[in-house]
Amino acid sequence: MSQPGQPLAASASGPASRDDAAGLRHGAMAPTHEHLRHVADALIAATNALAVERVLALFAHDAVIDDPSTGHRFDGHAGIRRYVEQYFVGYQTVTRFLSMQRLGPQRARVRVDFTGDFGHEIGNLDITVNTQGLIARLDADLE
Repeated sequence: MSQPGQPLAASASGPASRDDAAGLRHGAMAPTHEHLRHVADALIAATNALAVERVLALFAHDAVIDDPSTGHRFDGHAGIRRYVEQYFVGYQTVTRFLSMQRLGPQRARVRVDFTGDFGHEIGNLDITVNTQGLIARLDADLE
């Protein structure tokens, strides 16, 4: 995570843990823009490190990833593990943050640049967090 006074983008290279990277806000009903950015940065850092366990720590146990480009929906930690292992580890995917737009109190659309063994794609990650600050749903789509 970024240290006080450190820009948010710098947090993408730091270690991600459940309490730190997800920026848990127990009881928080409306995460701040900064919190949503921290979640996005932590997710990108963990996937870029091919650190499956770090990725899972960012998601609620009953979270869902829906990615039409794969033709599949991935449910819970077991499904999310399969998704990360197949599409990030398997393709050596590197993700770069491009921009973020707030979609609602607990949602943000993160526009990203993907490169890997598949080539190059631009996509959107619609991230919804729960009241504990964990990712409850991720809708991924390519442009």
